[in-house]
Amino acid sequence: MTRLFDLLYHQLNNNPLDTSISGRDTSGKWKSYSSQEAVNAAEAAASGLLSLGLKPGDKVGMVVYKNRPEWMILDFAIQMAGLISIPLYPTISVGEYEYILNEAEVKVAFCGGGDLYQKLSESQQNVSTLKDIYTFDKVEGKPFWEDIFNSDKKAEIEQIKTGIKSGDLATIIYTSGTTGNPKGVMLSHANVMHVVMKTSPHLAANAGDKVLSFLPLCHIFERAVSMVYYYKSCKIYFAGTDNLSGPEGDLAAVKPVTFSTVPRLLEKIYEAIYNKGLALDGAKKKLFFWALGLTDDFELNHKLSFAKSLKWKIADKLIFSKWRAALGGNVNAIVTGAAPCPVKIMRVFCAAGIPIREGYGLTETSPTLTVNTMEADGVMLGSAGPLIDGVEILIDQEDGDYKEGEGEILAHGPNVMLGYYKKPEVNAQVFCEIDKKRWFRTGDIGKLVKGPTGREFLKITDRKKELLKTSGGKYVAPAPIENRLREEFLVEQMMVIGDKQKFVSALIVPAEEALKSYCEKKQIAWTSLQEIIEHKKVLKRYQKIIEKYNPEFSHVEQIKKFKLIARPWLPVHEDGADAELTPTLKLKRRVIREKFEKEIAAIYAD
Repeated sequence: MTRLFDLLYHQLNNNPLDTSISGRDTSGKWKSYSSQEAVNAAEAAASGLLSLGLKPGDKVGMVVYKNRPEWMILDFAIQMAGLISIPLYPTISVGEYEYILNEAEVKVAFCGGGDLYQKLSESQQNVSTLKDIYTFDKVEGKPFWEDIFNSDKKAEIEQIKTGIKSGDLATIIYTSGTTGNPKGVMLSHANVMHVVMKTSPHLAANAGDKVLSFLPLCHIFERAVSMVYYYKSCKIYFAGTDNLSGPEGDLAAVKPVTFSTVPRLLEKIYEAIYNKGLALDGAKKKLFFWALGLTDDFELNHKLSFAKSLKWKIADKLIFSKWRAALGGNVNAIVTGAAPCPVKIMRVFCAAGIPIREGYGLTETSPTLTVNTMEADGVMLGSAGPLIDGVEILIDQEDGDYKEGEGEILAHGPNVMLGYYKKPEVNAQVFCEIDKKRWFRTGDIGKLVKGPTGREFLKITDRKKELLKTSGGKYVAPAPIENRLREEFLVEQMMVIGDKQKFVSALIVPAEEALKSYCEKKQIAWTSLQEIIEHKKVLKRYQKIIEKYNPEFSHVEQIKKFKLIARPWLPVHEDGADAELTPTLKLKRRVIREKFEKEIAAIYAD
């Protein structure tokens, strides 16, 4: 197997499933495709795409709010026809759609429900290449994607498939654009297939196991993971993030053995668990926090004494087993990526029998460079894991004021992108040649550290472009500070500031439900979040949090002042205001600085 669409036939020929890929239809019922039905649909769609007049090399856009099997089938169909897929984020603006669709010269687009057809139609007015828009759901008056299905071009598809090489361009994925316009990352079949083949041994699922996919498929993280699921003949249930929890949610319905997620969702689950504990009374509350307290000393692969083992068994039976049941009861492991996961969150989940394994990579690296595995010597909490096979990493210390052992992470391997689409000047900046090898500059700061058995693990310490430089000329990495303080249940979000300033400070978004519980406990009358963040006792409580963690950092890194913010930062606003987060929930630091210019100015006014 060298092309991504080979995975379709691999499953059909080696481990065919009656229920291969599934998703909920508009009525909420599960609709499934067998391995054979998925192949049939992909081949019919590929033939249909050519019947629309598309030629190999043409671009096809695709966008959905919730993951669905049709997305994956169309993805395979586009590949078979020698076309290039352009996955789009559903939450971006019409203007951003226009930019991407024009630059990529997209000719046909497919979309899910909600307002996506309308947004694409508005964009179409300013995108001369975009001729057709199809929907994945039958809607009166709108072209339906199955209307293109035919077998008229089947012979031509077979000929095209034969000519497709592993190094050919398969997809262009536009990055979320934390600064300026998004850039199109060109990935070949070989780029993504390398990650699929080298990470599949580490996935805690086997043929026939049920897995859940809810992170956006337009992001390479979930897309590559779904390809691994397909390769391993897992039963994939596609969903969104809006119906995961609760007795009627998708976790309870599917009971998956694994799924991938981002740290923010894990933090929200932890916050929900913590707040439920706060709401308990008497002995139940004491038992809950006794069990939670045990997790503070949890270490992976650590042998317990008889007394400690007995405590853990009691805590597991009475407390932790309920946490696992809330996730469906069958989870073997959860993979997290896209942003650093707080160590406390991982430790709590691992202690509760829900292994969390963190990985690292970028869209530009298809995405995986490193990943913690289930083997005893393959995991280190707080690290991004050991390198996957075939990947090399260099720590470049030449261009920056780095701590000992740290530097910019450079990557080399079969999974590194072909380059940015139509951006030769940017490609010249991000690629360099060292020892006759082509290295990609990730823009991330990190270091390689030795694990207990001597194996090397990668630790990410910050983003190169996000380093602050105080007016005293000292560099400060904000991410480690932010990640540490976000472990506090009263802190929902935060951003460290201080570039060109005398000292470091922070904007903090409180966790509203946790703050309500605190106010109730302290008999502080709750009015609104806007008013309560000015309350003296509340400010004093957050000051104590700052004082608790400041000693962990050098003097120049310590937070001297802070400002509480009354509303959460979001990846999309209904009123059209600029989002503070990217679609993958990373901070848009420039946007936040601009939006809270007055608050920041007040911090440094004295």
